[in-house]
Amino acid sequence: MNALIMSSLLLLAAAALLLSLAIRRKIALRHAVGRLGGGLKASNLDTFSHRALRSDSKYFDSEALQLLNQLGWRSARQRTIFLIVQITLPLALLLVVLLVQSFSDQQSNSNLSWLIPIFALGVGYLIPKRVIAKAAKSRQERLAVEVSTMIPLLRMLFEVGMTVEQALRVLTDGGEKILPEMRRELKHVLLRVDAGLDLGRELREAAFLMQVDELSDCFTILEQLLQQGGGGMSSLLSLKELLDDRRMTTLQERVSKMSAKMSIVMMVFLFPALLIVLAGPGFIAIIQALGEMG
Repeated sequence: MNALIMSSLLLLAAAALLLSLAIRRKIALRHAVGRLGGGLKASNLDTFSHRALRSDSKYFDSEALQLLNQLGWRSARQRTIFLIVQITLPLALLLVVLLVQSFSDQQSNSNLSWLIPIFALGVGYLIPKRVIAKAAKSRQERLAVEVSTMIPLLRMLFEVGMTVEQALRVLTDGGEKILPEMRRELKHVLLRVDAGLDLGRELREAAFLMQVDELSDCFTILEQLLQQGGGGMSSLLSLKELLDDRRMTTLQERVSKMSAKMSIVMMVFLFPALLIVLAGPGFIAIIQALGEMG
């Protein structure tokens, strides 16, 4: 038990060390921006530090890093919060279990009491991942739905003579209510374009990070428009029809599954009632006839 307490203290010290390193890196980044003369705005600081965050990937496993990207948590502050939660939650659960076991009278009677702290440590480590995995999946579904809304808007903007970058900026400025999740991704892409990066490359990278098929197809067509300067209107129309057919197929599958579930509910709840109403008088008549014969 003393070994477990020592290990929890060591893990707590490691969490404090990682937190101090993250704070020192962010302070150094702000000092670097200040030495450049304030050319970067403070609101854009987290966005321009995205590539520097790749060096922090050693603190996360590949699954957690991918989930954070899909959730849109790319800033240093957000990733530091997740790192702190992922480290402190297992330690907190471990300490709670150790305290409960120290005050429990049944501790000495159990030979497997050491498994409970290890189990609590593992559960505390997995809970943050499962939470962000669920949130990331929900955000991917919202993005897939918003792509179907964005494509007609893009076609209208292209028809009035706007370029790809101009159309994306219009959607970013006015799409807060219509495309909230897509607006966040486009805003991130356009901020990096303003820093001098290539728009097609940033669209491709955003599609790779999000892992949404609808978004990848749409950004591929936009990249084609950037390279060729035209010929993408028919592709956008075909993509919109494909997405509509896919959504219709998904809805039909959900309706068919719901029909099967409702059939089970009807058999469980309605069949006994129908049996009582239809067969009840016959059973009563048979019982009365048997009673008269007796």
